[in-house]
Amino acid sequence: MKRALILDLDNTIYPVKSIADKLFAPLFKLMDQYRQEFSGGDFNAAIEDIMKKPFQKVADTYKFSRELTEKGMDLLRNATYDEAMKPFEDYNLIKDLAITKYLVTTGFLKLQQSKIKSLGIEKHFEDIFIVDPDTTSMTKRDVFLNIMMQNNLQKDDLLVIGDDPESEIEAANDLGIETFLYDPHTIHENDIATYKSKDFELVKDIISRS
Repeated sequence: MKRALILDLDNTIYPVKSIADKLFAPLFKLMDQYRQEFSGGDFNAAIEDIMKKPFQKVADTYKFSRELTEKGMDLLRNATYDEAMKPFEDYNLIKDLAITKYLVTTGFLKLQQSKIKSLGIEKHFEDIFIVDPDTTSMTKRDVFLNIMMQNNLQKDDLLVIGDDPESEIEAANDLGIETFLYDPHTIHENDIATYKSKDFELVKDIISRS
């Protein structure tokens, strides 16, 4: 029987593109100043990936120069987003489930905290964990293990929900925890996670039959 859900934040609870134009405007302007570092379609691809993955990972993938990487990190380290934000419409299906929920997100602390506050979702979770790669060597896998140990939870008690096959889904799969890949645009393979769907209706079914 499932006793708890672990959710990702970005592109799982809300769409990053809904705030990207304002949030990332200074970063995109900075990247444009270093456009000569990019070849082919890498510049546009990097812009797209920044809306899906942590900046450090994107910088590594596209081999940003040290200068661009450090300047980008400085921008994001001090960034906040204080305007009203809206979650995905079907997030209500998750929010209203009578089950313990934990939020585990990767990103710069101030920025992630500001988004959580703007979404008004703090009260939906038993606990919130922000994995800031700028200040900790912990990973989401480490946080999942800590949640299990501190709350006397076994792997079969949990369902991890997220949008990134290479982040929370991979970490949970590695621990033998069942996973739900949220894929509203149907861009991922079916065998990446235990369950995959374009909406959260299936989560209700998983919980009700567990």
